Amino acid sequence: MTHRPWFLYAMVAFGMVFFYVPILSMIVYSFNASRLATVWGGWSTKWYGELFQNEQVLEAALLSLKIAVTSATVATILGTMAGMALVRVKRFRGRTLFSGLVTAPLVMPEVITGIASLMLFILMAQWIGWPLRRGFTTITIAHITFSLVFVATIVRARLLSMDTSIEEAAVDLGSRPWQVLWDVTLPVISPAILAGWLLAFTISLDDVVITNFTTGPGNTTLPILIWSKVKLGVTPDINALATITVLVVGIGVLIAGIVMNRAEKRRQRDMAMAYRENK
Repeated sequence: MTHRPWFLYAMVAFGMVFFYVPILSMIVYSFNASRLATVWGGWSTKWYGELFQNEQVLEAALLSLKIAVTSATVATILGTMAGMALVRVKRFRGRTLFSGLVTAPLVMPEVITGIASLMLFILMAQWIGWPLRRGFTTITIAHITFSLVFVATIVRARLLSMDTSIEEAAVDLGSRPWQVLWDVTLPVISPAILAGWLLAFTISLDDVVITNFTTGPGNTTLPILIWSKVKLGVTPDINALATITVLVVGIGVLIAGIVMNRAEKRRQRDMAMAYRENK
């Protein structure tokens, strides 16, 4: 007679409660009519109205979205290229150094990365006169630098598990290398590329440490704004802002899951049809 691992179930349940109950309580208290975040004063949506009328929050949110989209897109392109180079190109001069540089930010504290980025921009401003001021460009470059590492890791893992016989079959049928890349390799690893973009977008959107070192006056991102407000005490409008963020991220993850699921089913269907035609 087998015994159920009740201890494992209990730990999983505890972890779920520990993680999700604070989020649910934050969502509930975002509808609090009281000005005190921890004192319930009845149901109200006034904080959402005040939030959408707050120009400072709207400007910070727009800046964060612009930085996140730009950095995630560039990081996905560079990270995909880096991941493919590490897997497909077996030997090239400096491969070990390149691999170490790609994986180093994964274990490096964000404080070190932030300080290094700040020193780089200061030295560049002294040597070549650019950047004149820190803001959108410097934050985006810093975010690209550390987020492309995650994209490269995801793409690399997908390429290592990919069946290379599909690419070999395409070459045997007369496809050129760029055609194999465009018609075979990229569609197969597209779920990993999309997952890497989403991860890079999320990392950029909620980063505080590196952004704090590379930003300048008049370029306050949403996480920096929230951090500055929280230091003075959590207010219901912060709960409303966090609730909207959770909602947007949840919708994004749901859409990405649907797209990736459909892409995987389409790929499996196309492979099955190709195998049947070759028989």
